[in-house]
Amino acid sequence: MLIFSRSLLLATALSLPLLGACKDKTQSLPKNEVSLQVETSAKTPPQTSTHPEIKKLADLAFANHYAYDITRDLTTKLGPRQAGSRSEAQARRWALKTMREIGLVKVHNEPFKINGWARGRASAQVIAPYPQPLRLTALGGSVATPRGGITAPVVYFRDYEALLAAPMGSLDGKIAYISGRMKKDIDGKGYGPANRKRRNGASEAARRGAVATLIRSVGTDSHRMPHTGQMRYADGIKKIPIAALSNPDADQLDRIFELTEQNGKEVRIKMVLSTRDLGERPSGNVIGEIRGATKPDEIILIGAHLDSWDEGTGAIDDGAGVGIVLGAAKALIDSGLKPKRTIRVVLFGSEEIGLKGGFAYAKAHRDELDKHVLASESDFGAGRVYGLQPGKYEAVKDFVRAQAPQFAFLGIKAKDGETTGGPDINPLNDAGVPTIRLNQDGTDYFDLHHTPDDTFDKIDPEAMQQNVAAWATLIWLASQADTDFRDNQGE
Repeated sequence: MLIFSRSLLLATALSLPLLGACKDKTQSLPKNEVSLQVETSAKTPPQTSTHPEIKKLADLAFANHYAYDITRDLTTKLGPRQAGSRSEAQARRWALKTMREIGLVKVHNEPFKINGWARGRASAQVIAPYPQPLRLTALGGSVATPRGGITAPVVYFRDYEALLAAPMGSLDGKIAYISGRMKKDIDGKGYGPANRKRRNGASEAARRGAVATLIRSVGTDSHRMPHTGQMRYADGIKKIPIAALSNPDADQLDRIFELTEQNGKEVRIKMVLSTRDLGERPSGNVIGEIRGATKPDEIILIGAHLDSWDEGTGAIDDGAGVGIVLGAAKALIDSGLKPKRTIRVVLFGSEEIGLKGGFAYAKAHRDELDKHVLASESDFGAGRVYGLQPGKYEAVKDFVRAQAPQFAFLGIKAKDGETTGGPDINPLNDAGVPTIRLNQDGTDYFDLHHTPDDTFDKIDPEAMQQNVAAWATLIWLASQADTDFRDNQGE
């Protein structure tokens, strides 16, 4: 669901994959009963460890630029990698080659199908009472406007809850505009509440008669760059176009509505979206392993998603995650250490349009999920890791309590709450696979998320080194642990 020294939702059912798409982009689901220490900021670590194996891994991480170089290669050669596109297919070929070069084994692609979508052009203008252009972008999956666009009166809603309170029929022939700012936070917890308007706004507006929907971008920046992201149409409700305004343009529209409340003038907007449904398209998950020395059938899964939105180059979301997990795997291979358990690296396809790769993986591997002892994903940018957070099992919480001191040299502490492990890990979590998460500083993540500003220059190479050291430490300790991370081993 990403950042740096310039640093940088909730459980879903398999039948609602798009709800799951925003799940655990925030990195914390508070549970007051879990008593772990919380670190509130990422400090520069001493970068030394007294544990000989961990020191070896960390020394490699800080002596090299594994993740930074991998991310640079991916984003420079391939740029954006929209789900179902030719670029995503090229990224899978890149991933197969890169995994083999790193030294992973059993490298392969597991294909699945998705429905493709193209953005096309987007434009909007305030026609009255104060004519001016607006910056906006179509939300993923949105239908197009008629060729000549839609021109209609606009009804203002201060937030998504205000739209839900509007009577049926109150928006007949009108455009709904949903404002509502997203709060900036280290763990991105404002994303879930803000994202409801993006996910459900079009259908809720259509229920009330609207012909189109505009929303304030789900983001925390002040740049004139709108944030895209996947939306969802409810069954049985007319599909209407939906687009996101940049935050400065939403501010401007808010001010216009303040004036019209005083003078009684009607706000009219023309919007044009030329989106296209591309039909069935190929996607896939790319998988490679470090085989376990003594327990090869027990799997520790670490992942990231290979696809990105088309507006930027997908460096923060989630090229950085790809670099981090591959970098951690390379550090472990280069160290010569032999993990007891198998480390499986999964680069998921088509995460951005509803965790398609995550669900495809869970389905394809349903007969071996009992052998997955732990799973986690890096999908929150390139910011320094500050917390180690357990999933729902007490055995994982015990592991975090016991092993948290091993992460202290990196400035990482045990973190309160429970995690589902990351967006693409949600289906595995729902199926009972134990999960864990390395929490990154995401204070500025949603400044860049899903915008043209999601580019490689935002990444701090030193923060990436710290991430690789943290992930290498995690997979080594987990691979050697005596627990299977489940509370009831007989179940």
